[in-house]
Amino acid sequence: MKTSWYKEPWAWLVFFLPLSAVIAGITTLIIANTDPDPLVVGDYYKKGKAINLELTKIKHAQKLGMAFALKFDNNELVIKPTGIDKEFPLLNVNFYHPTQQEKDFYFAMTADASGMFRQIIDQDISGKWRITISPFENHWKIQNTITLPQSNFIDILPKSIEAN
Repeated sequence: MKTSWYKEPWAWLVFFLPLSAVIAGITTLIIANTDPDPLVVGDYYKKGKAINLELTKIKHAQKLGMAFALKFDNNELVIKPTGIDKEFPLLNVNFYHPTQQEKDFYFAMTADASGMFRQIIDQDISGKWRITISPFENHWKIQNTITLPQSNFIDILPKSIEAN
């Protein structure tokens, strides 16, 4: 007596393996098209020239002797100048998350009467961040990688090694 094909386990195995490969391929294609990687740079030559410009800004900050100290505690960001004795009317402070671009944010900070720059931050910013400090004129730049929160002041110095 012969059995029907759909009652044979070997027939289902022969159908299931190619079917699972097709489903996995379609799923991979859908994921790749709906969630592209935003970190890939299309015009790498322009990006390379911009990196060189940023390196000159960092070297200029080193030459000027720029340095800051940063503290983030109780949702208050405090930045104090520790380098040259110069008053800054405005500092541009950028926070870049290393993996999630939508978490990046920016502050234009002005000094208080004591010469420190203070900002209240309501969102949770604990973890690793790349911070960039530059003046309003944007002729120098300091860039460091920090981990927040910091209850003590940490030094933010211009290092061309960390620039990118």
